[in-house]
Amino acid sequence: METKDSNGNILQDGDSVTLIKDLKVKGSSLVLKRGKVVKNIKLTDDTAEVDCRVDGSSLVLKTEFLKKI
Repeated sequence: METKDSNGNILQDGDSVTLIKDLKVKGSSLVLKRGKVVKNIKLTDDTAEVDCRVDGSSLVLKTEFLKKI
């Protein structure tokens, strides 16, 4: 199974991606703005999600909101 970003590019561990939409983080007042660069992503068992660290917080993001750099 391959994990793909919103444009269909294949993602791998350690890739850098940008957000294509403003995202509100549940349970927090944090809002991730469009264009934010997220470095060093980690793939999960689910092909629609990746694990990453943003501003010191560990988050799981959906790949439909990511674009590979």
